[in-house]
Amino acid sequence: MPSFADYDRRNYRTVDVATGYDGWAPTYEQTVLDKMDLALLAQLRRPEWAQVRRAADLGCGTGRTGAWLRTQGISHIDGVDVSTGMLELARARGAHTTLTEGDARDTGLPSDSYDLVIASLIDEHLPDLAPFYAEAWRLAAPGARCVLVSFHPQFMMVTGMPTHYTPASGAPVAISTHLHLLSEHVTAALDAGWVLTELTEMLVDDTWLAAKPKWAELRGQPFTMATVWTKPA
Repeated sequence: MPSFADYDRRNYRTVDVATGYDGWAPTYEQTVLDKMDLALLAQLRRPEWAQVRRAADLGCGTGRTGAWLRTQGISHIDGVDVSTGMLELARARGAHTTLTEGDARDTGLPSDSYDLVIASLIDEHLPDLAPFYAEAWRLAAPGARCVLVSFHPQFMMVTGMPTHYTPASGAPVAISTHLHLLSEHVTAALDAGWVLTELTEMLVDDTWLAAKPKWAELRGQPFTMATVWTKPA
């Protein structure tokens, strides 16, 4: 399988995930657009959000996804994140029932307990997808959905841009980034037992270009994608 290093055009100094998101936490909300992830969630036909009683939000970050889930009527949301800085912001937001510092691949949350397992923009930080899908399967109750929002591998290959932020020093810092083809997602998820239910993609369009005019040459390129998986009842 290809490595992101084969496409990296930035060659920024790179830090581990916890260090990177701790450093990004103070400015994260100002640099991430809803079009990347929340707009994709709103397009999905599955899951039936209003029927979800308990959700596990893996890599919950500042609580953006949790807050969106609340607007869909989901009242119990357990969040897990590796970054203490991001968890502090999530606690202040107040969307989650519980928040735990931990790894999305080994959460410590109870087995067979969730109608929804959701993760947004975290899989590019995982060297291997299999442990994530296996942990999501462990957490999910029969009939549950697993929703994963990801950077599109085509976008990563075309732009050679890692996940990164710009600290006060002004020198961009990359957070450990891995490239995963769609086939890797399908293989890892199917091996864990998941059944593919839905796949949708977000393209760079006029809304994006209004915020990022330098991306004009990327118009029409897929930017993010959402996959929905079902655990058979």
